[in-house]
Amino acid sequence: MNTSRMASAYTDMGMESEVASANAHKLILMLFEGAVLAISAARIHMAHKEIASKGKSISHAISIIDNGLKASLDLNVGGEIAQNLSSLYDYMSMRLLLSNLNNDADGLEEVRKLLLELKGAWESIATESVREEKSAPRMAASYGKA
Repeated sequence: MNTSRMASAYTDMGMESEVASANAHKLILMLFEGAVLAISAARIHMAHKEIASKGKSISHAISIIDNGLKASLDLNVGGEIAQNLSSLYDYMSMRLLLSNLNNDADGLEEVRKLLLELKGAWESIATESVREEKSAPRMAASYGKA
């Protein structure tokens, strides 16, 4: 087995371990991260005129958006927010497709920035949840003293 194949196998195993141990919130963050990385790779391939690699990276980003992020939405429970996210994910996928066809680096950058904004919102939700979890025992303890 050559070195690059070993490294790839190690990376795949590491990713599988991380996915297996992640909660739903972490999985969504990983999807955002993967889509952003795929778009970044596509921009590099576009700049180097590596057409097949560019298309593969963009297809990967679209797959993450459609089959990961959008598929995770529960439109029955999520209401208007889920509907809006679904529409935004549709827009992103179409924008990526057109950017691929037209070699439009600005379109790739637009979607990358949108994904980073959403990822930031998800990260802040996680931070707030951790804060609430840490303060809950103290609040419960102070209620017990009353």
